[in-house]
Amino acid sequence: MTPTPSKVSSSPFEKPLAGWRLRWYTIIFEADTRAGRLFDKALIAVILISIAVVIADSVQALNLSHGRMFTVLEWFFTLLFTAEYIARLLCVRKPLRYATSFFGIIDLIAVLPTYLALFVPELYALIDVRVLRLLRVFRVFKLAAYVAEYQSLGRALGASRRKIQVFLSVVLMLVLVMGTVMYVVEGPANGFTSIPTSVYWAISTVTTVGFGDITPKTDLGRLIASFMMLMGWGILAVPTGIVTAEMAAQRQQLAQLPLALTTRTCHDCLTEGHLPDAYFCLHCGARLPPYQHQAEVPSAQP
Repeated sequence: MTPTPSKVSSSPFEKPLAGWRLRWYTIIFEADTRAGRLFDKALIAVILISIAVVIADSVQALNLSHGRMFTVLEWFFTLLFTAEYIARLLCVRKPLRYATSFFGIIDLIAVLPTYLALFVPELYALIDVRVLRLLRVFRVFKLAAYVAEYQSLGRALGASRRKIQVFLSVVLMLVLVMGTVMYVVEGPANGFTSIPTSVYWAISTVTTVGFGDITPKTDLGRLIASFMMLMGWGILAVPTGIVTAEMAAQRQQLAQLPLALTTRTCHDCLTEGHLPDAYFCLHCGARLPPYQHQAEVPSAQP
């Protein structure tokens, strides 16, 4: 059925990608082509150099001797990342969806403090937020060898969410009860001046951190503390076991897939990791564009 004019968007961003926008999209958001792989590798190299500049600039001796050079490099990287951010917005069908996504927000936060410092110098302290550029390194997962494992970990964490929430609820009740008991047993005379202070001690003890700023002085208090220390070992192992079990289940499911996942990205919702022969998005159901890998990497045939 031909869509009515009222259903057709007049915005150029809502139209199917074609021409330079499709080429940019394939290079920037996907890594199954030679150009896409080169872009990802170059981007990671620039990010690592930028982080090295940030670290070097924090050393006072280097800042005094090479401060001007660091400033020039900071603006160079800021403008480069700004151009990349704008390019991403231009080549997607729905720029607002990318701008409000996790990496879209990180992209904006990474460059914003440099510009804000021009108008409000006091905000220059926020320049340390640029260390969030290090999160861009995780875009290496867009490389085909890591997509399946990355998504498997994400699904395992998502599947474990409710179990971990229940576990944390039990732990919170436990430390509240044990903290209250220690407040009654030890009392203000031994440093347990209030229930919140006693709960703080219980949390640091159960997590095996043990700062030592508050310690029990009575024999009964030490007995309770010893019990909580031993119990802390088991508590730390529970969330690890939950996530590990889910990861094992996800690995079994992936082993049954006939084909490896790729970095094919849906033009509508930006979900990646579709099979090479998939026709529709696994998340939103939109029709996927043809797989671009074979267009640039010819298969080896005799």
